[in-house]
Amino acid sequence: MTPEGRVKAKIKDYLRSIGAYFFMPVQTGYGASTLDILCCINGWFVGIEVKRPGEVPTPRQKICMMEIDQADGIAFYATSVDQVKEALRDVLREPRLNRVIRNDNPA
Repeated sequence: MTPEGRVKAKIKDYLRSIGAYFFMPVQTGYGASTLDILCCINGWFVGIEVKRPGEVPTPRQKICMMEIDQADGIAFYATSVDQVKEALRDVLREPRLNRVIRNDNPA
């Protein structure tokens, strides 16, 4: 497993432990690119880009983080599970209001 893969595995374990919904999209070169991990945590949309220690996001990843931020979500990059825990501290304390959209139209 790569150094980045080990960090991702620890982050996934942590996200499971806090009951987060998350998925890791497979980037195939088609459609819009995104971050490594997309989550819903306590009602918040969160995007996480995982990097090996010493690496930084690419310009495209920075744009994606900015777009998530502009859409009122939370996006950041992390090189360790401790950075993720720190970044999510407020998210775990402050639940976002649920905005459920129901479609009562049976298809």
